[in-house]
Formats: sequence, C-alpha cells, structure tokens
Amino acid sequence: MRDQRLDKLADVLVRYSTEVKRGDLVGITGDPIAMPLIEATYEAVLRVGGHPFFKPRCDSLDDIKFSIANDEQLAYFPQIEMDYINSIDVHIGFWAETNTRSKSGVDPKRLAIAQQSSKAYMARFLDRVAEKELRWVGTLFPTLASAQDGEMSLRDYEEFVFRAGYLHLDDPAAMWRQIQQRQERVREWLQTRHELHFQVAPHDGHDGTDLRVNADPAKSVWINCAGDQNFPDGEVFTAPQGADGHVNYTFPAVYRGREVEGVRLAFKDGRVTDAIARKNEAFLIEMLDQDDGARNLGEIAIGTNYAIKDFTRNTLFDEKIGGTFHAAVGAAYPESGGNNQSALHWDMVCELRERNGSPGGTIAADGEVFHQNGAFLQDGWPSDTEPRA
Repeated sequence: MRDQRLDKLADVLVRYSTEVKRGDLVGITGDPIAMPLIEATYEAVLRVGGHPFFKPRCDSLDDIKFSIANDEQLAYFPQIEMDYINSIDVHIGFWAETNTRSKSGVDPKRLAIAQQSSKAYMARFLDRVAEKELRWVGTLFPTLASAQDGEMSLRDYEEFVFRAGYLHLDDPAAMWRQIQQRQERVREWLQTRHELHFQVAPHDGHDGTDLRVNADPAKSVWINCAGDQNFPDGEVFTAPQGADGHVNYTFPAVYRGREVEGVRLAFKDGRVTDAIARKNEAFLIEMLDQDDGARNLGEIAIGTNYAIKDFTRNTLFDEKIGGTFHAAVGAAYPESGGNNQSALHWDMVCELRERNGSPGGTIAADGEVFHQNGAFLQDGWPSDTEPRA
C-alpha cells in the first residue's frame, strides 16, 4: 500500500504548486526509484483533466556516460530534450538519488563539458518560466542515500521531509497560503529598498561575512517562494545588480555530489574576484571558470522555513533554513530581474543564527537592520512560531 503522505504531496503539487488545468500537458520526470510518487502524481494529473507524460531520468545512466563517453559525446545535447521543454505546459520533477556521491570521482573538466551542453536548455526553461508559459515544481523523494547525507534513518528522514512541507497537516495547501502571506510582507518591504548589507562577525579563525548587495528596485524584482516552484519552499530572493565584499559560507557547499568546505568568496561589482576553500578548492575554481557567467552573483535570498532547522547536505532544504541566507553564483532567474546566463547555478548557504559556535549575524536594508541572529524583527513576518499541527 502506498504511503498516504505521497498522495497528499502529489495533490499539493498538482492542485496548489502548479495549478494543473484541464488540457495541460504535464511532464513528470524522476528516477524509477520514485515510482510511488510518480504514480500518485500521474493519477492526480488525470483527475484534474491534464495529460501526464512521464520522462524517466536515471543517475546510473549518467554514471555510464561519464565512464565511457568521449568529450564529443559529453558535449552532445539531444534536440528531443529541447522539444520537451518547448512543448509542455507544466514540469514536475522529482529528485531521487540512490548515490549522492556517484560523481565525486569524475574529472571536474568532464562535468563542466556535460553541464555546458545543457546551457541552452536551461536558458530556454528559465525564459519560458519568466514569460509564464511554463509552470514547474521540483521536490524530493526520500531515499536511503539522502537520509545518510542527512545523518538520519530513512524513517526519520521521511518524517523530516514531509514535515518540512507541512504534509502532516490536514490541509497543507492552506498552510502554504498562510506562509505566502507572511513572506509577501517581507517581499513588499524589500522591493522598496536599494541595498542589503549582510554581516557576520569574524570567528573560528576567519574574517566573517561583510557583503553589500545592490538590489535597485527599478531592476531587481523580489520573488516570494511559497511552494509554487520548489517544494518544500520558504525563501524570498532577487537578482542582484551588483555586490561588493566577501562571504564565508558556514555550511559546506554541495554540488554534483561534492562537498566544498570552508568556502570564502570575495566579490567586486557583482563578480567573484577571489575564491578559496579548505576542501575541494580545485573543484570550486573549475566550476566558477566553466563559462563567463559562472563567477557572477546570480541570486541573493533569505531562508524563511523555520520548520527546517538543520543542514542535511541537500540544497532543496538547506537553502530554505529559517535564519540563513544564500548567495548563489551563476545563472540568474529572469523573472527576478537578472540577465546573467551560465550553466552553473550554485546556492551556498550562510548561517545567521547564534548556533554551533556562530556568533549570529544581521541583515540591513538601506541601513536599517531588519533581521538579527536568524530572526526577522517585524511582527507578522516568518518566524519560528509558525502554527503546528
């Protein structure tokens, strides 16, 4: 018997996140290990009158490709994938990894070649989303591999995943509508501000974080993320128009199955001018140098999901942790006012809470501190007192 929480998740994805309508062509992608959720979503699409289309994705085939393919084959991108992204009305993607470290031994140059092959696909995807021609959502199907990354049993990890999406409630969509309203207050306020200043005091032998971000309201558009593209969700973000200073990222930066620890990025005019790391620094540099846009700051965001408290080595959850911010290098989302293009989009998370030796930090907008030690200072904004079942 299928876990009933998967049926609840499928219903939220179809009816709330993507609002599938009668006649919509809905692409569903995921590894076959996620078949219980794929089936539940397929059924949910049919029930609202949509046309579901399943496109398998399998990490083990990627492993074969990286083991055998030559550079020409790695750089090849099939036209049928472009046809897919140009044809669908809705995209629902499931991340379901059986080995999150399968690409750790792949030469970063080969990873970059393969990633560059999909650059046009990513640009077209983002353009269709910005033009409101395509609705999409991505979520995670809990696997043993992801549970191990999060240092949990599969049972505990499933509970963590479903509670992060408020799927333990009778009406999760109603909760996400409440969250949307709280985050909208943040978004509206930030949309009138010109500069954000992120600060964390020096500690643990490094020089902390001191980053000023240009968020000119005439160009940068703040986006309220409340379960309509990522699920679970919980952030507000925009595309910076520039950035100066440096960030010492608290948590390991995880990308393509590799953990890069102790990342420090220095920015000048919105571009990374210096990058160091304690572990896997060469991989960090290789990813930043893969194309002209990879070193540009493509996103600045504040995590608002206070149901997610701990780092689990999965960006879907980690970037949403209430009391953190993330500054992503690479591609910008056009709907947020950005035009930077890159095959890279790497979210890296920085702690602002007084936790695990961190002194806490602040975010100021046009000189006014509105976020301190991981908490918003205004009433009615997202907080650790969200309703619980």
